[in-house]
Amino acid sequence: MTSKLCRKIIVFLVYIVVVLSIDKTAFAFDRKTSLTLNHYIIGGIYEKLNDIDKAIQEYKKALELDYKNTVIHLSLASAYLKKNDTSKAITELNLAIKLEPEAVEPHAILALLYFSQNKLTEAGQEYERALEKASKLEPENINIYKKLGILYLQQKNLASAENTFKLILNLSPDDVEAHFYLSNIYDELKKRDDAIKELKKVLELNPSHHQALNYLGYLFVEENKNLNEAEMMIKKALEMEPDNGAYVDSLGWLYFKKGKVEKAIEQLEKAIGLLEDPVIYDHLGDAYFKMKNLDKAKINWEKSLKLDSEQEKVKQKIEDLKRLR
Repeated sequence: MTSKLCRKIIVFLVYIVVVLSIDKTAFAFDRKTSLTLNHYIIGGIYEKLNDIDKAIQEYKKALELDYKNTVIHLSLASAYLKKNDTSKAITELNLAIKLEPEAVEPHAILALLYFSQNKLTEAGQEYERALEKASKLEPENINIYKKLGILYLQQKNLASAENTFKLILNLSPDDVEAHFYLSNIYDELKKRDDAIKELKKVLELNPSHHQALNYLGYLFVEENKNLNEAEMMIKKALEMEPDNGAYVDSLGWLYFKKGKVEKAIEQLEKAIGLLEDPVIYDHLGDAYFKMKNLDKAKINWEKSLKLDSEQEKVKQKIEDLKRLR
């Protein structure tokens, strides 16, 4: 998980904690005794004054009167976090979850807590739970579904990702991002015709979407069809992002498919300078092999495997190369 993604997740979690808790906090106390409310308010005042020990005492007194109140458990967890007592904070958060399984906030706070401890697996799990709960609370909030769909895609949970982005398109048929992510999912599922259809829809809605221009162009190259159209799209994407290694690779691979191998090598070498990627090394190996430069072909295929050791096709190319020598 990238640091950029982590920052986006944290910002979104803060949104969940702050926005989705407002109405619930107001509702939580409208039927509680004045004494419970009194201890809770005093606890909050002490917490704002940074007298955390007295705040904890007041929250505990409030819980003695209303132990099933999830908001008080959340406030107590917050106080414990300010004292760096994470184990007690986690206990309170888990109690809140047990008392109110559909609550968003405990999962969101746990996700933030685990991120701060660099426990990314646990953080991701809590983040997913927070998103799922939030989507139930706000069933037409497209941004929540997008975050959830992207998370499913990163987890390779393609069926859930597909269903999520289809749901978004039911709510907003012209959502460009949803169509684009759906194209990624269909490509992963080996449904290339569906992926191409979604990318065409993206470009219909936004002709300057450079990711879709490159992606569709690359898929055409992979299918060895519409190569002239593919070249126009890839070059248009490169006009917008000339130093994008993936786009330069697409152009190099296009030249390879057109039989312009020297031009392909030139672009693929440039792509490697911009982005070290197993696919680019594989393409470069193929190009050098086509030029009968077996040594450089082997070197690049080996570099590809070093970055991704699970590539059976690349392994086979190296084995076949040995038999040629």
